[in-house]
Amino acid sequence: MRWRKKFNLYLALIRWDRPAGWLLLLWPALAGLWVAAGGFPGWHLFGVFVLGTVLMRSAGCCINDVADREFDKHVKRTAGRPVTTGAVSVKEALMVGALLALLAFALVLTTNALTIGLSCAALAVTLAYPYAKRFVSMPQAVLGIAFGMGIPMAFAAVRGDVPPLAWWLMLGNLFWVLAYDTEYAMVDRDDDLRIGIKTSAITLGRWDVLVVTLCYLGFIGVWSVTLGQYVANPLFYLAMSLALAQVAWHFTLIRSRSRDGCFKAFRLNHWLGFTVFAGIAVSYFFR
Repeated sequence: MRWRKKFNLYLALIRWDRPAGWLLLLWPALAGLWVAAGGFPGWHLFGVFVLGTVLMRSAGCCINDVADREFDKHVKRTAGRPVTTGAVSVKEALMVGALLALLAFALVLTTNALTIGLSCAALAVTLAYPYAKRFVSMPQAVLGIAFGMGIPMAFAAVRGDVPPLAWWLMLGNLFWVLAYDTEYAMVDRDDDLRIGIKTSAITLGRWDVLVVTLCYLGFIGVWSVTLGQYVANPLFYLAMSLALAQVAWHFTLIRSRSRDGCFKAFRLNHWLGFTVFAGIAVSYFFR
């Protein structure tokens, strides 16, 4: 049926079959919730952040595909996206994105004024990111800010303020985003060079593998140090050790700079995020 075909196109538009994207957003936000609340934050805030994360990531996909529709035609990995092929019109994509963003905003309205204000800032960064790659040599840093906004929002929702701890966690998360999104950019480096897109993989050149590895270590280091006094539990440090082991695995995947290896490393990052979050959640549970 026609409506079913259109619905499937909308699911493809929001990458419904690729949950890794919203999981990369979810784990840091949930970690922020657990730390801010000193454990399970309650079903209301848990539901708001889980559903809000899925909705906003989906809205971001719509915005990104509209902004990049001309570039995506020339990249093998993205040439088949619904907006690029014309299967979904620009107007349709923007309408779907706006609806999803409004639903996410409705969830945020059940929190407090500070969280609402931070959500508006997060939306502004989300809207800016697709265009950053035209002007900024490291657009992954802009994405890192957008993907880290769930952390101060979590503290604001739980406590009504945003302490320095939240910003330190956001900084650490920025390192993680730089690491995994540079891996993602390494997949398309040849195509991006040809069409004139700016990415961290291009900017870093032969230093890409080293910087990715250092960014992973920066993420784990910042979170280990800043959270040490809050989740001083052997299980937390065990989880961080397992995260380090995953970093070593990622290094083996990306050191040859093969497309398949870099893409696999990127896709596996949600397990690294889950490992860190699980270490935090379990530590609070057994505290």
